[in-house]
Amino acid sequence: MLHFPFSACASAVALTLAIGAAQAQTEVTAVLAGHAALPASTSVAAPENAGPLFATSGKFTAANRLRSDTLGSVPGISFVGDPKYPRKSGGSLPMQGQSVQGFSGIVPLGNNQFLTLTDNGFGNKINSQDALLMVHQVKADWAKGTVTHNSTIFLQDPDRKVPFFIQNENTSARYLTGTDFDPESIQVVGGEWWIGDEFGPYVLRVTPQGKVLGVLETTVAGRAYRGPDHYLNGRLPNYPGDAAFDVRRSGGFEAMAQSPDGKTLYPMFEWPLWDAQAKAPESLNGKPYARILELDVASQRYSERQWKYALEETGNVAADFQMLNATTGLVIERDDTTEGAGPNCPNEPRVDCFTRPAKFKRIYKIDFNQLDANGFVKKVAFIDLTKISNPQRLAKRGPNEANFALPHLGLEGFAIVDSHHIVVVNDDNFPFSSGRSIGQPDDNELTLLDIQALVDAK
Repeated sequence: MLHFPFSACASAVALTLAIGAAQAQTEVTAVLAGHAALPASTSVAAPENAGPLFATSGKFTAANRLRSDTLGSVPGISFVGDPKYPRKSGGSLPMQGQSVQGFSGIVPLGNNQFLTLTDNGFGNKINSQDALLMVHQVKADWAKGTVTHNSTIFLQDPDRKVPFFIQNENTSARYLTGTDFDPESIQVVGGEWWIGDEFGPYVLRVTPQGKVLGVLETTVAGRAYRGPDHYLNGRLPNYPGDAAFDVRRSGGFEAMAQSPDGKTLYPMFEWPLWDAQAKAPESLNGKPYARILELDVASQRYSERQWKYALEETGNVAADFQMLNATTGLVIERDDTTEGAGPNCPNEPRVDCFTRPAKFKRIYKIDFNQLDANGFVKKVAFIDLTKISNPQRLAKRGPNEANFALPHLGLEGFAIVDSHHIVVVNDDNFPFSSGRSIGQPDDNELTLLDIQALVDAK
């Protein structure tokens, strides 16, 4: 594994103090400033030249992996709950058109307009073969609580910039699908879209018209980081355990920040890397951590610098990352196993309530200027997304009470709107997440938060 260029000679006492300093943090409160949603069932027509396969989507989502062409024939089952007692979400597949769902990244455009990034489709390479990769332009009306879908750009590779086989090789437009990439994070850099992917993981350079300009491998100081879905690993090994990789499946660049000057990107692994020597996910003194990389925009190369972000609990993930300024940033850290804010019935064999209610959904402020001897960034403070102050009663989904919650499984994206506001989006995993209301698939919610207290935290 790669090592940070920090001294390894610190004494045990200094190490303990350093780790303690990295973990010290204060809880502060966020205030709800706006709330709006795009309905879960929203869809768009595929481009005419994409072909008949894409007129509908979700045809390969049945548990037995067999094709199903009948619309609505595959019921959505929540990812969260007791597997012996499946809880239906109320949604179903296949659906007409392409599902505008799963917002995993967002970029503000001004005037309450945003770019939103749909992830790879329905969860993996196999069930997303008929899901086209898309970026949308939407507008939030905070007063009405609605999100208007204005347009969609479909990602494509007509110039064959993708250096490996894609599903639509035998077409001229070469539209990309959820079999090719799993886009999870997006930044606008010099007029281009730079998109973080989880399969490689890769970073894609794309024009605002959706045309791929390049695919960047993850190579740091001569060491290539790859996941099981990288094109070199995208096959079954000859023997169990024969394939080697560092990045766990769905553990790539869920998060990717940009420096204020636009010269640097900071892709961040969602999960700890695999420590082959320890035969376990990376950790220090039992504390798992995710790595942050540094990607120079001009050269399109990674520097040797890396940072460590300590995860509070085993199983937590780093879901998004944005820079507040040149030295401080914000990270969504959440668990990957809970959803729902009521009615709750923890650990009960029921389907009419949330058996694993939302637990750990936070945004942390981190400080790169306060590193410990092992390269851990300091976690300064956090807001709890299940305990948002709602004094003006602005909630448009769920109970409109003094305490507002974002109870979704996949809180996966946010963007900085101004000096003290952010907008948070959820990957609704349509139709597999149902955290807002029992028996209803989650909508794509945009939540505007006043985070002045977090910005001011030292």
